[in-house]
Amino acid sequence: MSEPEEPNVPVPSAASDTENATAATPGIDIHTTAGKLADLQRRIEEAKHAGSARAVEKQHAKGKLTARERVDLLLDEGSFVEFDEFAQHRSTNFGLDANRPYGDGVVTGYGTVDGRPVAVFSQDFTVFGGALGEVFGQKIVKVMDFALKTGCPVIGINDSGGARIQEGVMALGMYGEIFRRNTHASGVIPQISLVVGPCAGGAVYSPAITDFTVMVDQTSHMFITGPDVIKTVTGEDVGFEELGGARTHNSTSGVAHHMAGDEKDAIEYVKSLLSYLPSNNLSEPPAFPEEADLALTDEDRELDTLVPDSANQPYDMHSVIEHVLDDAEFFETQPLFAPNIVTGFGRIEGRPVGIVANQPTQFAGCLNIDASEKGARFVRTCDAFNVPVITFVDVPGFLPGVEQEHTGIIRRGAKLIYAYAEATVPLITVITRKAFGGAYDVMGSKHLGADLNLAWPTAQIAVMGAQGAVNILHRRTIAAADDQEATRAQLIQEYEDTLLNPYTAAERGYIDAVIMPSETRSHLVRGLRQLRTKRESLPPKKHGNIPL
Repeated sequence: MSEPEEPNVPVPSAASDTENATAATPGIDIHTTAGKLADLQRRIEEAKHAGSARAVEKQHAKGKLTARERVDLLLDEGSFVEFDEFAQHRSTNFGLDANRPYGDGVVTGYGTVDGRPVAVFSQDFTVFGGALGEVFGQKIVKVMDFALKTGCPVIGINDSGGARIQEGVMALGMYGEIFRRNTHASGVIPQISLVVGPCAGGAVYSPAITDFTVMVDQTSHMFITGPDVIKTVTGEDVGFEELGGARTHNSTSGVAHHMAGDEKDAIEYVKSLLSYLPSNNLSEPPAFPEEADLALTDEDRELDTLVPDSANQPYDMHSVIEHVLDDAEFFETQPLFAPNIVTGFGRIEGRPVGIVANQPTQFAGCLNIDASEKGARFVRTCDAFNVPVITFVDVPGFLPGVEQEHTGIIRRGAKLIYAYAEATVPLITVITRKAFGGAYDVMGSKHLGADLNLAWPTAQIAVMGAQGAVNILHRRTIAAADDQEATRAQLIQEYEDTLLNPYTAAERGYIDAVIMPSETRSHLVRGLRQLRTKRESLPPKKHGNIPL
C-alpha cells in the first residue's frame, strides 16, 4: 500500500470522544419515549457532521464537496436512504479508541437518479482522511451486495488516502472483499467510479475493475505508489498531477473515461451515462421510443460529399456519427485516449446504441495497441448490458513499428477480435472508406458475426492499399520499365479499379448492401428495428480465455 496523499492519522471530529455515542445528552431523559426520540435525533445530527468543522472547511477550500454533498448532488432530491449511519470502528490501536465517529468515514445507501434506483457509497475525506478500515470496508461491501441482489447500478465516490494504517491487515482484507465483489458484479450491474480526490495504493484497483471511471481535473489523483516512494526507489522526480492526475489517466494510461472540469460536471456526466445503461444485464437500456422519419433531408445528403476524392485526405468521423444519431447527440467516452478510435453512446429512434469508429484524422485511422484495447473494452461493455453496437470503418491497417510489435500488438490487438466475435447484441457495421488487411476482419466484419454489413460506394476493401500492393506484385515490371513512375501510376490505377471497391465483397455476401451515404441513418433505423428480436447464444463454457 502506498503512502497516502496526506498523513493517514485520526482527524478530530464531532464524535471524537468514545463516550459520545452512548452518553446521555444533558436535558434528555433516555428512559422516556420522548427522550429516546430526542436522543435519536441527536445521534442523526452527530452522524451528519462526523467530520470536524475545520476539516470540512479545508475540503471546501480545495474546491471539493463533502461526501454527503456529493450524494445529494447525484441522487434525486429526498430519495437517499442511508445504511449503517451509526457504524463505528472497533480498533484500539494507536489511540483510535478515542476517536470513533459515526459512519466511520464513508456514507452508504441507495436512492434514485432520474427516478431509477441506484446504490451509492461516498468516501468522506473529512474523517480519518477517508482512510479505509474494517468497518468502512464492511459498509461498502454491504451496499455492493445490496446492489447485486436488487439489480441496480452502484456508484462509488472515491476520496481517500488509502488503507487505514492503524488497522493493518483488516484494512487490506476489506480491499480484497471489495475487489471480489467488483469482479462478481462485473457485467451484471453497471459499476461507475467517481474519483474526486486521492485514490492511492490498492484502492485504485476497485475503480480499475468497474465499467467507467470519471476524474476531476486538478483534484483527482490515482496511483499505486506516490511521488515520494517513487523518488526513493527509482530516483524519478514526479508530481502528483503528472503521475496520476485526471489528464494523465484520461490521455495516457486510459484508466479514466472522462475528465471533468469540476465535481458538478463529473456528477452530471455520471447521470447522463446512466441514461444509456440498463439497471442490470437482464433488463433493457432505458428507451424513449419515437418513430424516425426516413425521408431524406439536406442534412442526410451532406454525407454524400463527406469522403474526399483523395484516399489520403482525412475527414472527421464525428460528422458521420452525428448525422445518424437522434438530434446529433453523441456521448463520447475516453475522447482523450487513443483518439484514432472513437467510442461512445447515442440514440436511434430513442433507443441507446454504442458507437465504435475509426478516426481518419488521427494516425489515418490505424489501429494500435491503445485503440484496440479501448475498442474491445467498449464493445464488451455494450454486449454485457444489451446495447447494440454500430461500427464505422475507415482503417488502413494496424500501426506498424518495432515498439508496437514488442509491446504486444498481436496479443492486444486480438482483444478487439475477441470482443466482436463473442458479442451477441445486434451488430451493424458500415464501411465508409478503407478496410485493409486484418484490420478489415477486426472491425466488426461479417466473418466475426456482425448481423448487417453495409458499405458506401467509396469503400475500399482489400488486403492492402494500392501503392503497397503494386510495389509487391509488380516489382519486376516497374524495375524494367523505361518510365517507372508512369508505369507505377498506371498499375496503381488498374489495381484500384479492380480491387479497391466494395463490390467484390458484396458479390460474396460479405457486404449485405452497398448504400448511398445519405441513406445510412435510414438503413440503421430499419436494421435495428429488425434486430430487436435477435437471439444468439455462445457455446456452453465456464468462461472464455480472452488474450489479456
